Amino acid sequence: MNAAHGEHDPATPSPGETCRDGSSPEETSREESSPEEISRERLRERLVSRAAALRPLLRDEAARGEADRAVPPEVVDALSGAGVFRLLTPKRYGGHETDLRTLTEVSAALGKGDGSAAWVGMIIAVTNWLACLFPERAQEEVFGADPDARVTGVAAPTGMGERVPGGWRVTGRWSYNSGAPYATWAAVGALLQNGAGAVEDQALVLIPASELTVQDTWDAGGMRATAGHTLIGHNVLVPEHRVLSVPAAAEGLYPRSNPDETLYGATFGPMLLLCLAGPLLGLGRAALDVVVEAAAASKPLSFTVHARQADSVGVRIQVAESALKLETAELHIRHAVDEVDRAAAAGRPLDDDARARIRARAGFAAQQVVGAIGILLDAHGSAGFADAGPLQRIRRDANTAARHAGLVPAVGLEVYGKSLLGTGERVSLMV
Repeated sequence: MNAAHGEHDPATPSPGETCRDGSSPEETSREESSPEEISRERLRERLVSRAAALRPLLRDEAARGEADRAVPPEVVDALSGAGVFRLLTPKRYGGHETDLRTLTEVSAALGKGDGSAAWVGMIIAVTNWLACLFPERAQEEVFGADPDARVTGVAAPTGMGERVPGGWRVTGRWSYNSGAPYATWAAVGALLQNGAGAVEDQALVLIPASELTVQDTWDAGGMRATAGHTLIGHNVLVPEHRVLSVPAAAEGLYPRSNPDETLYGATFGPMLLLCLAGPLLGLGRAALDVVVEAAAASKPLSFTVHARQADSVGVRIQVAESALKLETAELHIRHAVDEVDRAAAAGRPLDDDARARIRARAGFAAQQVVGAIGILLDAHGSAGFADAGPLQRIRRDANTAARHAGLVPAVGLEVYGKSLLGTGERVSLMV
């Protein structure tokens, strides 16, 4: 904990805190960990440290990225050099093959520097994981040919596939494809029609980026540099081995052929939902740092006797409340990502109740971050909306990210409520 900046690394429990499995740090000393666990922890620490070291660059380039509506090339190169894109790529292709906790902590570290850069890094890393659920032949085409392959994607089935010999001919438009300019491959959603024209499956299909065109459509109020443009494909031939059934994947049935790589047995929905939380956690902590530093330094509380905001009981309460909201979000996400990672390491899918709870936690945590930032803006005052400062961008980025379809709180609560009550049919495949 850095008292001057209110900084707390979610990866390291403070005295009196519990670890991610609910135990105390004393109960989970490294001496009791297996060599494999120690190696994984050290790799995580190294990767998070590399991500944190990029923050000055990310902050310096954030305004430029926002103006250009694309993460600057220097930042993309830095993310690549820090190993962000290879976080979940198989070791056999030169990747780190880490886990969801590492992805979350790395993207949170990046989010403290710039939300858009963190989001692009997270999206490419997790969609690279998604590509590893496909058969070995598809993985070889993606990563065997290019270990630095960058896969982006859109899960919504806004494409249509027509059965042809050996595969499918796919046409579609896929919007909000974050990181589109940096992709070498895309995993996009399509409804697959049989010969009679009836839809027989919903799938994700892997397509080389060179076979798609990018339409510049992303001009949003927040996360502007993520370049979430629209991909367009017309009569693209997709062979059978580059098709992944979404309903089957939702039940843990992947056509991958390497069962020893437990990371790629992680449960589909929770993996693709929880990854979204990392950049938000970082944005929340960045906002807290800005407000605490200003309040503790020389920012006055106008029209009061307080020469410093930190001298005001009201400001102290607001800062404390926002910090607790951020801690609440972090605790929910920590428990959830550990649950996913433990199940994957054990080679078992999460059951329906666990998946429903995780879906609710993801949306709830996102709202805690947004709520915390709102309180911090109230405490900081109108200066927080000045273009020259970072708070206005943090607010816009967090509010945009929190509205991702996978984080809609009402859907998560409905899913979880049905699970608790044992009623109703499935609301979403993305659980």
